[in-house]
Amino acid sequence: MKLLIVESPAKAKTISKYLEGEYTVKASVGHIRDLPKNNKKAIDIEGGFIPHYEISKGKEKVVAEIQELAKEADEILLATDPDREGEAIAWHIAEATHLKKPRRVVFHEITKDAVQEAIKHPRAIDDNLKQAQEARRVLDRLVGYDLSGLIWKKVRYGLSAGRVQSPALRIIMEREREIKAFKPETFWVLSADVETPKKEKLTLICDEEPRDKKLVDRILELGKKKDWSVQDVKETEVKRSPKAPFTTSTLQQAASSRLGFAPSRTMGIAQKLYEAGYITYMRTDSTTLSQVALTQIANVVTKQYGKEYIEHRVFTSKSKNAQEAHEGVRPTDISKLSAGNNEEQKKLYRLIWQRAVASQMADAKTLRTKITATFTDANSAAEKDIPSFSANGSRILFDGWLKADPDARQDDVELPKVTAGEALKLLDLRTEEKQTEPPPRYSEAGLVKELEKRGIGRPSTYASIIKTILDRGYVEKLDRALKPTDTGEVVSTFLEANFMHYINDSFTAEMEDKLDGIANGEMKYIKVLKDFYGPFLKDVKAKSKSAEKITNIGPVSDEFKCPVCGSPMVWKLSKNGKFMSCSRFPECTGARTDAGHVMEGPKDTGEVCPLCSKGTLLEREGRFGKFISCSLYPKCKFIKQDPNAKPNTTGIKCIVCNKGEMVEKRGRFGVFYGCSNYPDCKHILKTKPTGNICPMCQSMMMEGTKTIPERCSNKACPNHNPHKLNKIQ
Repeated sequence: MKLLIVESPAKAKTISKYLEGEYTVKASVGHIRDLPKNNKKAIDIEGGFIPHYEISKGKEKVVAEIQELAKEADEILLATDPDREGEAIAWHIAEATHLKKPRRVVFHEITKDAVQEAIKHPRAIDDNLKQAQEARRVLDRLVGYDLSGLIWKKVRYGLSAGRVQSPALRIIMEREREIKAFKPETFWVLSADVETPKKEKLTLICDEEPRDKKLVDRILELGKKKDWSVQDVKETEVKRSPKAPFTTSTLQQAASSRLGFAPSRTMGIAQKLYEAGYITYMRTDSTTLSQVALTQIANVVTKQYGKEYIEHRVFTSKSKNAQEAHEGVRPTDISKLSAGNNEEQKKLYRLIWQRAVASQMADAKTLRTKITATFTDANSAAEKDIPSFSANGSRILFDGWLKADPDARQDDVELPKVTAGEALKLLDLRTEEKQTEPPPRYSEAGLVKELEKRGIGRPSTYASIIKTILDRGYVEKLDRALKPTDTGEVVSTFLEANFMHYINDSFTAEMEDKLDGIANGEMKYIKVLKDFYGPFLKDVKAKSKSAEKITNIGPVSDEFKCPVCGSPMVWKLSKNGKFMSCSRFPECTGARTDAGHVMEGPKDTGEVCPLCSKGTLLEREGRFGKFISCSLYPKCKFIKQDPNAKPNTTGIKCIVCNKGEMVEKRGRFGVFYGCSNYPDCKHILKTKPTGNICPMCQSMMMEGTKTIPERCSNKACPNHNPHKLNKIQ
């Protein structure tokens, strides 16, 4: 038996058809191993940044099945994706299942010819590619773990940071600051409706956008008094050349702008098309096409549009470190005009088809026309500052590549036929007051383009970068534009103030180059990680002591004063968003919502704190209702339930203190049950007590599961897990 292992069941199904029973094709269903969540166990830093992997939850069965199949196999081939991640997956499969002498095969399209040709040329697993992917994974884990821990301490619990996500957030935040700092200027747009000698109507737009209202009034006054005439007519033939076949980045950008697909959605759809054998591998920096593809395109163009539409072109990749895939994204069979199993797949396939075919077609030829008109006297010195008016039009002379990609075609704007010196009759002259606008926020497509331009990340990471900052709540989408949230602003501000060296463009791009160096065998895994992590850890430890905790995130405008003492207010970040706080806090507890409404502050009970004897007890409102705490929090952490609140009691007496009752409470991790005599008694249960006492250890019994209705609350007691007790008995 011969065994061939891939990642995806869909990919396995497609390949099985081409191998006609010669190989048993098995899918690993993606990664089978990963780093454990506990960072201390994940990476042996002192031992040389050695990662300790664990079988991913739910993949035990897959590993066992591969091991069983491998026992009977005479030949084992690993056919995972043709990039670093695919190389790493192949290595993990071989290591986790203890495969003997597995071989690696690579193909960039899942077609019968490509698969059968790849099988003829097996090779060993490329350790350089595997180490490059491993270095990326280890770097991201170390940076994320150390920075996130510091952000928890200095900003807010539960926040996180990442090696490439943080630079992306910084780029979005920099644009937001530009928008906030932008000061609009007023300008005017003037337009004139005129009539030609042939009674044809034409709209002319002023060539300048005046900022001076006096000049605008002069133009209106003179324009309505004087005679208009054609000053000049220019006709220019312009060529429009097609763009290169899609790379990962340009595919994501085009799918976002044309189809409205998010980058992560685009990559998911493209993955399905690739696995079904419809397109070549979609993670690539290359724009070249194979000779087979060029021949197919030439045949299709000749048949569909004619020989005059063919023009062979060679595109060079803009990336200085092109990825492992050697072609741009294209259909595997150009003659297939439509492919896909649903509407989304068909739309994306069509977009890929259009781009690939158009790339090998002739230029489109457009005739652009500009008519310039004026009402001024060229010899008048008083009228020299009066701008002329013009109209622009265009029409297609030869559609060329636009024949294959009509969506890229611009609408024809036909202008009347006029000649220089002809008189024009003014029908209407009007003006519209406008204001200059700030630079636009990045769209997902715009951010992908910017990340690629700055060398941040690689094709396989763009989609995950954007998805991560959206999922973490650092960025939100407003009409397809990416806007930083209050939380994102605070996190980015903290990182820029304390770790700018590690999240700037040059450092991030240089690290990507070093990862490429590992992949190419030019740099060593341990040296790259050691050179980075030593100084980085030193900086984290230093900032842990020196960096100030961010409590204020900027002053509030003078419009809003503290409702209690009238002092200036500052913005603060809570778990529920941004709010206004008195700048004199904690001396004054005045607060407002982000909309400016007065927030009720804590109520003084008049009691002295029994823990520190210095502060007073305040009644506060929390996520789970009212509670009482010391006014000197966080220095004093005394807290107790509101005595006026009616707890959801179970009616079961606490057997630890014999004073309180077990009541339902809510904490960070959900519902639990605790003694009403807290904080004097801190007895808690994870689930509701049943009222029974364990016969084995005399602890409280609590509700269990469907299979174990009741269990002991004492983890050390065998009755805590009756299944184990049954095995012992």
